[in-house]
Amino acid sequence: MVEGRVSLSKEVNGLELLKRKRLQRVKSETVSRTYCVTNMMARSGGDALRVSASRGMRLQGSAESFSRSNGASSEGTFAKHKVDKFDINDLEWTEKIPECPVYFPTKEEFEDPLVYLQKIAPEASRYGICKIVSPLSAAVPAGVVLMKEKLGFKFTTRVQPLRLSEWNNDDRVTFFMSGRNYTFREFEKMANKVFTRRYYSAGCLPATYLEKEFWHEIACGKTESVEYACDVEGSAFSSSPNDPLGTSKWNLKNLSRLPKSTLRLLETAIPGVSDPMLYIGMLFSMFAWHVEDHYLYSINYHHCGASKTWYGIPSHAASNFEKVVKEHVYTNDILSVDGEDGAFDVLLGKTTLFPPNILLEHEVPVYKAVQQPGEFVITFPSAYHAGFSHGFNCGEAVNFAIGDWFPLGAVASLRYAHLNRVPLLPHEELLCKEAMLLYTSLELDDLDYLPADLASHYCIKVSFVKLIRFLHRARWSVMKSRACTSVSPYYYRTIVCTLCKRDCYVAFVNCSCYSHPVCLRHGNPLNLLYFGKFSF
Repeated sequence: MVEGRVSLSKEVNGLELLKRKRLQRVKSETVSRTYCVTNMMARSGGDALRVSASRGMRLQGSAESFSRSNGASSEGTFAKHKVDKFDINDLEWTEKIPECPVYFPTKEEFEDPLVYLQKIAPEASRYGICKIVSPLSAAVPAGVVLMKEKLGFKFTTRVQPLRLSEWNNDDRVTFFMSGRNYTFREFEKMANKVFTRRYYSAGCLPATYLEKEFWHEIACGKTESVEYACDVEGSAFSSSPNDPLGTSKWNLKNLSRLPKSTLRLLETAIPGVSDPMLYIGMLFSMFAWHVEDHYLYSINYHHCGASKTWYGIPSHAASNFEKVVKEHVYTNDILSVDGEDGAFDVLLGKTTLFPPNILLEHEVPVYKAVQQPGEFVITFPSAYHAGFSHGFNCGEAVNFAIGDWFPLGAVASLRYAHLNRVPLLPHEELLCKEAMLLYTSLELDDLDYLPADLASHYCIKVSFVKLIRFLHRARWSVMKSRACTSVSPYYYRTIVCTLCKRDCYVAFVNCSCYSHPVCLRHGNPLNLLYFGKFSF
């Protein structure tokens, strides 16, 4: 079953009272602005946010300094101004974004995450993101895991300017390391203090209200910045044998090593890709528009705290998304690459945030999820997504891949090569290893595969055949040119091309022009030494 599951609060009177209280607070702050700034500097030891003449930053002091909302002015990085290209005056568009699918698996369906995800993918992938409500609960809370099971656990936050940007050479957003270490409990106290000061309440507020609050704050609010602990190595799943979720296959520490997971073939773990990372946020902590590395799947579990709002773009609309960003968000002077990879290159920085209404205006489909504790959010390959936190919370995420990822993974590798970016994953090596394992398994006649497995096998076979055919033609061309001086013994590791940084596993050449390995996609340079694993 699939159903939309965001419940809208109808406590209008409560919200009106809250607005009146905030208005009174703003008035009082205006009268005593000078006193507030002086007081804050004294409380924080003078270590509020400072911007040097060169716009470099040294960020120290208490979290109150980072999250202050007293109207103190800041230069450059934190100063807000009206950005005409983004219309935030009318926030009714927030109510027009449809919900993504929500799934409620039984305990039996929940047995194997990759089997279940293959089952729902044909429908769920059309939305870019989906939500899965876990039928199992954690017996050991995340706070207990991080404070007691992981003694000495601390993390450093990043400071996120809470503003819109013109996205030109003179005005773009950058996130900075705060230089401040927190324990889990210290950050929770700070974040809850910020929330209570703003809303005079420690309780949850309606998601629809906080969504409007977020975009209003980004456009013209008084809060200059927030803190976000993102990409923190570690896991909040318990190691207790009595924790039903921690001992399940949905424990993100184990997901990439499951039998159907392509990332099980990696020889070295990659933090944040094959091993999970933690994301500890506060009110309006954000994750900017981005697509996962190598167009991988991602799975995010919400351990505890306030909810998160997610926005997702289906994979089939990714190119239109990038076109809108290139033409209506970025200016040409920040695009270092021409063509369709121009916006993709800047988006890889993961600091671009803009309201989804500009996408809706240009007919790019957008879907929404409000993630609560105990829920998983899945993002599908090449699906752009962004979002923000409604208060203090703790989430955990990891990437994964199954057979149907290989065609899109090949596209991502090609785009990285065009941008001369070093890949995180050895795509070619993973494909060859998976293809060889598939060939071995298919020799057993008695195996009974599910339809989803057959579709996955088809993607692996097609991708592998495509690769081998290309390399066969390239090798034939090299040999025909008589540029090849000798053939090397087989190599059994991935080599990175000197020219485009593409990963080479099956074959590469050494050229006297460069004295370094080159992939077979760069024509026929002279004096080649050919390295190959297979005879064609």
